[in-house]
Amino acid sequence: MTSLTPYDAVLLLSFGGPEKPEDVVPFLRNVTAGRGIPDSRLEEVGEHYYAFGGKSPINDQNKALLAALREDLAGRGVGIPIVWGNRNWDPYLTDVLRDLHDDGARRVLTVVTSAYASYSGCRQYRENIAASLAALAEEGRYLDVDKIRPYFNDPGFVAANTDAVVAAYERLGAAPSPEAPLVFVTHSIPTPMEVASGVVSPASYSAQHLDVAGVIATQAGERLGHRVPWELAYCSRSGTPYTPWTEPDVNRTLAALHADGAQQVVLAPIGFVSDHMEVIYDLDTEAKETAEELGMRMERAATAGTDPQFVTGLVDLLLERAAAERGESTGRETAGALAPWPGACRPGCCRLRAGVDSGVPAACEAPTPAP
Repeated sequence: MTSLTPYDAVLLLSFGGPEKPEDVVPFLRNVTAGRGIPDSRLEEVGEHYYAFGGKSPINDQNKALLAALREDLAGRGVGIPIVWGNRNWDPYLTDVLRDLHDDGARRVLTVVTSAYASYSGCRQYRENIAASLAALAEEGRYLDVDKIRPYFNDPGFVAANTDAVVAAYERLGAAPSPEAPLVFVTHSIPTPMEVASGVVSPASYSAQHLDVAGVIATQAGERLGHRVPWELAYCSRSGTPYTPWTEPDVNRTLAALHADGAQQVVLAPIGFVSDHMEVIYDLDTEAKETAEELGMRMERAATAGTDPQFVTGLVDLLLERAAAERGESTGRETAGALAPWPGACRPGCCRLRAGVDSGVPAACEAPTPAP
């Protein structure tokens, strides 16, 4: 299974981020388009970026992942264009798809830099793809775009995160225990989005994380020779204080663990595929400060990044989807109790709110069954 036929290009699709201070507010305008948020508020939100020179780490990380995917595909003898595009910053998705079309591509297979299924992690990307395809169709350019399935429970992603947890405990110099627990961290989402994520999909956003966290903790414990006590926490909550979001917050979790006797802790950001701003600010800055104030020693596990196991797993998923499109049977491997997600998203999955159809078209979706 070393062919990507019928696809003639691969797209690595990500969120995007500013490259310099003057990019920050325009970037945040893109992210919050349609919400009527004034620039003064965006300047406040942008302080996270300004603290790091106005540059997000995500673009360089995507360039590195792009190079790693190219190398893996080339090593398997698969010669196909693979490009990178963003939802909210240059290189913009529509421009990248336009260039692919003009270079002769007609069927594109997409990898999004979000491992989990939810509105913000899957459907919103698919809505952006649909909008770009509609804009290009008005120009007389027509493309078919698919995406690989959510890969949070892909063995390569799990293996990379397990290695990272083991390495973090080795740096900590302590065995896992109630005095040195493991905290898995992911991006918080609004509670209505959490509920909607599990209506059509096999499991909700939080259930996906709990499943993969259990696998990583078990595998890490086997290698470290100790059972790993763990919890799931959230970071990067935003919006009004009146809207409920998934909890508990990572900083409150650290305080609760310390109150129960924990003196050391490992944070494992399994909700992120690389060191996004949420990781380097919310964890490496804010959570680290919280741990220091509590007198806890903290080690942060690495993200999957360009770990060869993770990259190989993504390429395997590309080949799996292509084989399925050719009508060939594939071995759909997963780690954990949850079954693999469908190759094409089910109609109505990952909505913003359960039972509410926004009317916004989404690409990469299976046809709606006939009544």
